[in-house]
Amino acid sequence: MDISIIFFLIILIFSIIIHEVSHGTVANYLGDPTAKYAGRLTLNPLKHLDPIGSVFLPILLILTTGRGIGWAKPVPINPYNFRDQKYGALKIAIAGPVSNLIIALFFGLLLRILISLNFILPSIYSIFSFIVSINILLAVFNLIPIPPLDGSHILFTFLPASMQRTKIFLGQFGFLILLFFIFFFPPFFNILNYITNGIFTLIVGAPPF
Repeated sequence: MDISIIFFLIILIFSIIIHEVSHGTVANYLGDPTAKYAGRLTLNPLKHLDPIGSVFLPILLILTTGRGIGWAKPVPINPYNFRDQKYGALKIAIAGPVSNLIIALFFGLLLRILISLNFILPSIYSIFSFIVSINILLAVFNLIPIPPLDGSHILFTFLPASMQRTKIFLGQFGFLILLFFIFFFPPFFNILNYITNGIFTLIVGAPPF
């Protein structure tokens, strides 16, 4: 495997891990220490990696599409421990994408400053661009309202009781629907790339590498 792919895969994995740790950290703040007791509030990859979502799928997608999407093992959460029973799940769901957007903003604005000072090497631009792009992509991807993605928890928070059957259906078949979009619906990645590139350009002031 090309060394650049390995390097980019490491960036992807740690971006995913920070995403998951953010879920657990907010859950702990809201009164649920389940993730803490499970040893998941750590950046140690061995505590978070999922063989399919963290390794196989990202490698496959990077090799075939040049973009990587993946996930780690879900952080264990007990919603009955939340101090905020109404919006606790919503806050925890948002924490992951927000953490990725914060990373994207930090490196994106740093990249923008370096570009404005004309003090940027092509290799640095490529690395920073990937960090920004992959974190924007993870945030946007996870906000899709299909289980098991974070967007589904946001959707379920505001879904009226009259749509309980819709919630049950998505809970049962959401993962299969998601796999269909990833592997059998080519416009899916085109839409994600369009949104990602738009946000990237807005932050950095220049297009991705």
